[in-house]
Amino acid sequence: MRSQKELALDGKLTALAESFHLSGKMARGLQLLLCDEEIQAAQEYANTVSIVRLGYNDHGPVHMRTVAFNALYMLGLLRKAEIKTSLEKDECGDFEDSLTAVLFAAMLHDIGMGVGRQDHELHSVYMAYPILDRILAQVYEGDWHKRTMVRAMALEGISGHMGNRTVHSLEAGVVQVADGCDMTKGRARIPIALNHNARAGSIHQYSANSIEDVRIGAGAQRPIRVDIVMSSEIGLFQVEEVLLGKIAASAAKPFIELYAQVRDEETRRYL
Repeated sequence: MRSQKELALDGKLTALAESFHLSGKMARGLQLLLCDEEIQAAQEYANTVSIVRLGYNDHGPVHMRTVAFNALYMLGLLRKAEIKTSLEKDECGDFEDSLTAVLFAAMLHDIGMGVGRQDHELHSVYMAYPILDRILAQVYEGDWHKRTMVRAMALEGISGHMGNRTVHSLEAGVVQVADGCDMTKGRARIPIALNHNARAGSIHQYSANSIEDVRIGAGAQRPIRVDIVMSSEIGLFQVEEVLLGKIAASAAKPFIELYAQVRDEETRRYL
């Protein structure tokens, strides 16, 4: 049974998808993703391995839905700023195709955690491939060109989400940043409650637990502004060691402003 957080995010994602007022293909893909039992099972097991076995933060259904929402919202901000996606620039697809690729990448990017942490993005790729094939066949019925292109773009987003592999598309870059932005303390609540001894993922847990809020909105000088509010300096690990690395490796970097604030201290601008 899905949690209340998952159901709330399902509603937010559906509302956001409808707000773009497009043909409905992306919205159709979203509903297929949200109702798919294999995806739900893969997300839940990835979370079990991440939290219970390895002692890391949430990498399950809530996290992947949060990343999907962040990514789609960022693409919307870029569109308002008249920034074209890579598929649009390459004249291979339209904005809705980019949204669809990013959505599928975000919803499947961490299912490889069910295999293990090391190279989990590559495990996610081969686990996601048949799922992408199955669902995109329904979204792009009879259109092999679009189906193949969106599948490849989604796989690029999955394989590159950690920021340690070079990706070249804006879409994959947005997935990187959207993933890095899911760092609030709720993500670490369960692993901290379960694990009382220091483990490999402890720094991620305690750092994330000090992040009070992450706000994504329109920037004054660039299309996207990310504001991070922390209760203690340990949250800087998440900002400087995780998020900044992903932004630095992302094709979306030129379009992002990044700010962080610890308690009542002066706001720091990183980008």
